[in-house]
Amino acid sequence: DFRLWLTSYPSPIFPITILENSVKMTNEAPKGLRAGLMRTFMSDPLSDSEFFDTCTKDESWRKMVFGLAFFHSSMQERRKYGAIGFNIPYDFNENDLRISIRQLKMFLDEYPEVPYETLMYTCGECNYGGKVTDGHDRVTVDCILRLFYTPEILQDGYAFSPSGLYKAPPHGNYKSYLKYINTLPLIAAPEVYGFHANADIQKNMNETDALLASFMMTQSREGSGGGKSPEEVIGEVAESLLAKLPPNFDVEMAEKKYPVDYYESMNTVLTQELGRVNVLLSLIRNSLVNLGKAVKGQVLMSDELDRVGKALYDGKVPASWLKKSFPSLKPLGSYMKEVIERAAFFKSWVDDGIPTTFPLYAFFFTQAFLTGSKQNFARSHKIEIDKVDFDYAVLDGDESTYTEKPADGVYCFGMHIDGAAWDPVRRSLCESEPKVLYAPCPGIHMIPARVEDFKEYNHYKAPLYKTADRRGILSTTGHSTNFVMDIRVPCEQDGSHWIRRGTALLLSLKD
Repeated sequence: DFRLWLTSYPSPIFPITILENSVKMTNEAPKGLRAGLMRTFMSDPLSDSEFFDTCTKDESWRKMVFGLAFFHSSMQERRKYGAIGFNIPYDFNENDLRISIRQLKMFLDEYPEVPYETLMYTCGECNYGGKVTDGHDRVTVDCILRLFYTPEILQDGYAFSPSGLYKAPPHGNYKSYLKYINTLPLIAAPEVYGFHANADIQKNMNETDALLASFMMTQSREGSGGGKSPEEVIGEVAESLLAKLPPNFDVEMAEKKYPVDYYESMNTVLTQELGRVNVLLSLIRNSLVNLGKAVKGQVLMSDELDRVGKALYDGKVPASWLKKSFPSLKPLGSYMKEVIERAAFFKSWVDDGIPTTFPLYAFFFTQAFLTGSKQNFARSHKIEIDKVDFDYAVLDGDESTYTEKPADGVYCFGMHIDGAAWDPVRRSLCESEPKVLYAPCPGIHMIPARVEDFKEYNHYKAPLYKTADRRGILSTTGHSTNFVMDIRVPCEQDGSHWIRRGTALLLSLKD
């Protein structure tokens, strides 16, 4: 009759033998907004009448605790939407909610007025924000929490979303809150969490991709009767890619043609980029050549070559290539097309001189290119570079429209908008078209200028990321390595609207 209960966080190193010889139970967060709210009100401490019914500011307490519960469920549901929800999927749990509820009651009991900013700090910066490592995610948490920790929530009819379906219920007893929660829709629309309706499409696509990836892992690699063997397929793919691969650049020739120049930092940017392109091209070429020989039995098939071959067979980019590559989520065919396009851009630069317009996605180290532009401005105007930053102007027309370089700054093209679109008539951010997940971003003139000379206008600071997953390694600057810069984009609505939308600019899509 002896039973041993073991509790553990999910762990990849948990002993398999224990899992195989035990009965397993998991405690997961409820799925859906309504289920989340119901669980909150039926759990400690709100289920305790002595706690729920004893606040000195009863009306404020009931409105605000419902808003806090709504906020918590929203945080958990936003994770399911991928990168537009949060750059990193944080594990917000019941402990974060419980301490926030207890602090809310404590501050309402002890302060003569509702201390909104204190509540914002303890909840947004400490309890939930303490888990947030990405700066833009922290802004998102703060922006959403301000919908609930606001004096307006005390007014009857204050809505939590544009539809007006979700609001704090009228003052009542504990059971009236449970009854109200049961009247809410079982499945909440994306607008409840601040998203456009297109977000549901992206969420469903992400779930489908994960399902198909699981199926691929169970797929046999043995060739069917009469068909080509995996080795034949891999050999043909390697041969095809090798034929398309451009030659390496002559960096020494480029350094002579574009020597180091105090007033032209782009020369240094070019030669550094050519070096990075050569490293990638050499790696890909060596992998494909050796893989072709291994498939034919001319050399030993090493573990690394085997991994490269499996990736090519699955239509994926080998991990060893990505370690020396620009970040990419693309499948193999689209990735190789982009490698060739990048090489062609730099070849035209070497052959024809500094371009008039730049495809921003082409650079391995985008920040170096942007810094080079600021250095040119600072040195030509004899200004300290620390006092220089970019202002932005959205361009009309495509790249062919611009045949001459600007006096200062650079014309940049090739970006995409995630979570919004651009209205060329109103010259402002606007809502996405139905079923259009990514909208083309117009060209942007990045204009170096003194910070004090910037013109003020209603704008949204759109973060620019290298790939659509927006996730990278946290660098010493506090930003992800996937993050490039914030770009001020004109908008008519308040910037908080686009923060909740998860709007961002991207240099590269999944395909």
